[in-house]
Parts: sequence; structure tokens; C-alpha cells
Amino acid sequence: MQLALMLMPEPKNIRFGGGVADSVFNPAVLLAVMIAGACVCLSSRKRALVAFLVAGILIPTDQVLVLGGIHLTMLRVLVLCGVTRMARTKLSTKQMIIPGGFKRIDWAVVVFAIFAALDGILLYRASSAIVFQFGQLLDVLGVYLLMRHLIRDAQDVVRALRVLAYVTAVVALVMSIEQLTGRNPYAILGGANAGWYDTVQVRDGKLRATGCFAHPIIAGSYGAMVLPMFAGLWWTNRKNRTTAAIGLVGAAVIAFASNSSTSFLGLGAGLIALCLWPLRDRMRPVRWGIALLLVSLHIVMKAPVWQLIARVDITGGSSSDHRYQILNQCILHFWDWALIGTKDYASWGWGLWDLGNQYVFVADTAGLIPLIAFLSIIVLGFKYIGRTRLASRCDRKQQLFAWALGASLFANVVAFFGISYFDQIIVAWYGLLAMITGVAVRPKKRITTVAEVSNDILPMKLDVAIASPSPPLERVGTRDLPQSREPW
Repeated sequence: MQLALMLMPEPKNIRFGGGVADSVFNPAVLLAVMIAGACVCLSSRKRALVAFLVAGILIPTDQVLVLGGIHLTMLRVLVLCGVTRMARTKLSTKQMIIPGGFKRIDWAVVVFAIFAALDGILLYRASSAIVFQFGQLLDVLGVYLLMRHLIRDAQDVVRALRVLAYVTAVVALVMSIEQLTGRNPYAILGGANAGWYDTVQVRDGKLRATGCFAHPIIAGSYGAMVLPMFAGLWWTNRKNRTTAAIGLVGAAVIAFASNSSTSFLGLGAGLIALCLWPLRDRMRPVRWGIALLLVSLHIVMKAPVWQLIARVDITGGSSSDHRYQILNQCILHFWDWALIGTKDYASWGWGLWDLGNQYVFVADTAGLIPLIAFLSIIVLGFKYIGRTRLASRCDRKQQLFAWALGASLFANVVAFFGISYFDQIIVAWYGLLAMITGVAVRPKKRITTVAEVSNDILPMKLDVAIASPSPPLERVGTRDLPQSREPW
């Protein structure tokens, strides 16, 4: 420990949020990133996926390399290695960088990232804003496109989940040590937020573990997000059940060790979504029933229906009223942020500089277009899940796996009401979107065939769901039908 502290560069000019004027990193961390980056750039796709997930999640973002005023977190270094890999793949092989080409959800992510960056530049109109937004653009597009490049089919999805299970177990172990000792082992690494990691948060006498993440709520949201994925991994194959069990236990430990209402709500949302499996064919009336209930409550309540957020307090010390206020003020000040966002949201009320809501954060800082694109990402994710489940009616395991991914997406939807993602949790978030896209099927194509019945020519139209990427076709009589998909 003493040797690590001696080798750690002394941080200078530390600002809120971990921003530093000079490089702050542990040499051991930099060495690990260099090894992982080499694997991402030069190794096989399988090893690259493992290296990126392990290093991208376990290394905190307060390990920063500053070059010419540009802040390169270790995650951004890994992303740059991934960009190099994708460029090398494009120039030296005929393999597509993005399997199956760009889909609508891919375009939604691109629109979200680009317009958020442009609106941020237009809002602040400073050279520093250009540098900052370029970094944000690298985080979003770099991580997402690299995950789409590395996760190409169902086998890659299972491989990614197996890696995430062991990563989750490591995070759970670190957070358990925090709960037992009151110290985060990550403080040994130093970094811009070494003091933050060294002091475990306490609320109402309860420790709130952080692990490798920047905040306990983000750590708990990560646990809530990945737990349904491991339930899906459990259903895929008996060989994966030991790994899935490790992931399930680790995810539950993370969610409870964080001691936050957002974590518990996200975890509960994922579990409820999993339990709705028997109603899978009746979800439309369920959705409309929930919408009708919310509209009815809005009519009969004295306060707006979203005021119910202020009444949610699971841990006994939640800032639920703050979550209500930032959402309410965002709605009331729609015209202030609709165009390109606003810089004045902190003046709308006490403590409203803290945008602990992903939807409000996107709206207040970027405007209406990025918000619509962000909501489109979520809608398209659920649409792909539903399409995949319907196309897998002959395979119960595939249906369950798709449903589990949908439950994980729903856990994020609920967690977004209590936190905005701003650290390496984006690796798991965009990894989830890449998994959903990797197992999704293409839209149905109308194929017209001709069959002879009693010497008459009878045109028939068949709806064929073609998997992505399309499986080889097998000639059967006069019809081209796709072969069954490979088992998980």
C-alpha cells in the first residue's frame, strides 16, 4: 500500500467532479490499461471483448491522463484503442464494422450523441466547451460502437454476460469490504477522487458503498441493471448456471450494499418485469392500464401525478423531494431548455444544480432533440425485444433470454428517475443496447410465392422473420425459408 501511494502522482488543482489540471493516475493502473488496450486493438474479438469489459468497468474514471488540456480517462484510452481496431478492420478485411449495418437504434444513439454535443457547444460558446463535448462524444459513440462491433451474435452476448458475472463478483467483493471496514480498497490507487473513495458515505447511520463507481447510487444501479441479465444467462444453458449464480449473488450484494432507494427501485423493477413473464402475451392491456391509471391519478390529485416521486423513500433517508423538484421544474421551464438546453437550471430552486434524473439531465443540458432521441433508444430497445420474442416462439429459452434483456432495460428506465449516468456504468448500459441489437431480428419482409393447387395458380404471401444476421436459406419446394436459428 505504501509503495502504491509513493508511486502515485500528487493531484493538483482538483475541481468538483474529478476534473484535474494535471495527470492523476497510478502507474499500475496505466500498465493494466496498456495491456488491455493492446488486447482490444490487436487480439481476437473474443479477447478484445473480455479485456474491454473488465478494464472498462473495474478501472474508475478518476484515473486521468491529461495531454494538451485534453482529459483522457482510462476508459477513453481503451475506446481509442477500440477505434483503432475498427479502423484496422475496415481497411484490412471485408468484415463489416457494425454487424448487419446500422439499425434505427444505432441512428438514435448517433443523433442523441451528436446533437447533445452540438447543443452543449452552442450553449456555452467557448473553446473549453468544444473540448468537453468532444470527450462526451467519444464516451458515448466510442463505447456504443465498440460494443456493437464486438457483440455480433447470441454467442457473443452469452460471452459478454459471463465476463460481466465475474466483474460483478469483484465489485460485490469490494463493496462488501467497504461495508465491513468503512474503507474503499480503491483509495489505494489514488486518482483525482482518492479522498472520496477513502471516506465511505454514511446516511442515517448506514454505510453506502461505492465500489469502483463514482457514486453509491450508480453502483447500486449497475447491480439492478445486470441482475436480470444473469437471470437470462441462467435460462440459456445448464453449463452457464454456475456463472449466472455468481452474477446473481454479486448483483444483489451490490444493490443492497449501496443503500439507496434508486438501487432498490431499479432492482424491484427488474424483478417485477421478470415475474410478468406469464403475462407476456397480454402486455398491451397492462401498459394501457398503467397509462390510464396515471392519467386518472393526475386528474384527481391536487398535485401533479409525478409528485408521487416525492413520497418514495425506501431507505429512510432518500432525497425524494429533490427528485420531484428537478422533474417538476424541468416541466415548468420547458421553453427555457427546449431549443439547446439551458445554463440557468440551478436558479430554479435550492439544490437543483444536482440533476439526479437522466431524463431531466438530457433535457436541461441538451434540449428537446437529444431528449427525443434518448427516449427513442429506449422505445426501440423494447420493440426489438418484443420482435425477437415473437420470432422465437418455437424456442422457450430464446424467449426467456430476450425477456430478461427487456427486464434489464426496464430496470434502467426506472433507475433513470433517480440518477444520471456519468462514469463507467455507460459500458454496461451501451453494452446492454448492443446485446439487444445483437439478438434482435430484422423487420418482417413480405415474400410472394406461387403454388399450384388443382392446376390453378394461387398467389400466397408469407411473413418470414429473418434473423439478424440472416441465416442461410434452404430451398424447400418453391419457397425460400430460413433455417432455424442456432441454439444458445
